[in-house]
Amino acid sequence: MRHTHIDLASILAQPNPQIDLRIQAYEISTGNFLKAVTNYTHRAIIEITKHRNAQEADKRRLAERTQAAETEINQCKLKEIELLAVLAKEQEERRDSEQSVAALKRQLASIRETCDAVDSEIEQCRAIVYDLQREKDRENKILNEHAVQLEPELAAFEWWLRCHIEGIEADQLLIRFSCVDEANVDREFSFVLDVSSPSYNVITTTPPLPSLPILLSELNQTRDIYRFIKLMRSAFSELLKAHP
Repeated sequence: MRHTHIDLASILAQPNPQIDLRIQAYEISTGNFLKAVTNYTHRAIIEITKHRNAQEADKRRLAERTQAAETEINQCKLKEIELLAVLAKEQEERRDSEQSVAALKRQLASIRETCDAVDSEIEQCRAIVYDLQREKDRENKILNEHAVQLEPELAAFEWWLRCHIEGIEADQLLIRFSCVDEANVDREFSFVLDVSSPSYNVITTTPPLPSLPILLSELNQTRDIYRFIKLMRSAFSELLKAHP
C-alpha cells in the first residue's frame, strides 16, 4: 500500500469534510502482514523444531557415541588390566627363566670343569696304562725269552718227572702223569686244578680218584701245590695197584 499526500486545508474547506482512510486496503495490508508474520512464525517454528530435533538427534547420537566410547574405554581398561596381569606374569616367568638359565649355566660350567678334570684324569690314566702296557710288554718279552731258553730244561724235567703241566683256561692247570702204569706207559693219568679262588678245587680227574677229597682238604690247609701233585701221582699209583 502506497501512502498518498493529504491536503488538509482543502478538505477542511469542504462543507462536509471527509478523509478516505482506506480502511479496507489497510485491513487487507494488515491481514497480509499478519499472514506473512504467521507464515514466518510457522516457518520459524518448523525450522526451530527441525533444528531442535536435529540437535536432539545429534545429542542422542553424541550420547550413544559417548556411551559406546565409555563402554569401549571400560573394555580397554579391563583389557589393559588383563594385559598388565599377563605382562606381570610373563615378567615373573622371565625372571624365573633367567634364574633357571643362570642356574643351568652354573651347572654347565661346573660340569665342564668336572669334564675337564675327568679328561685330565683320563689322560693321566691313559699315560699310566700306556706305561704299564709297555712295562707288561717288556716283561712278557723277557718272560718269553726266558721261556724259550727254559723250554729244553722244562722238557727234560717233564720227561724225568713223567709229569706235564699246562694252562688250559684262566687259573686252571692240567697236570698229566705218564709211566704210572708200567704195563701201558702211555696211559694218561690227569686232573684239572682250579686255582681261581683261595679254596683250591679239582674239577675233574682221569680216572676218578676216590681219595681226592682227603688230598684236596690237605692241599687247602697246607697250600703246597707241589706236594699235592706228588700225592696225586702216588694216589693214582695206589689206585692202579688196587684196581689193575
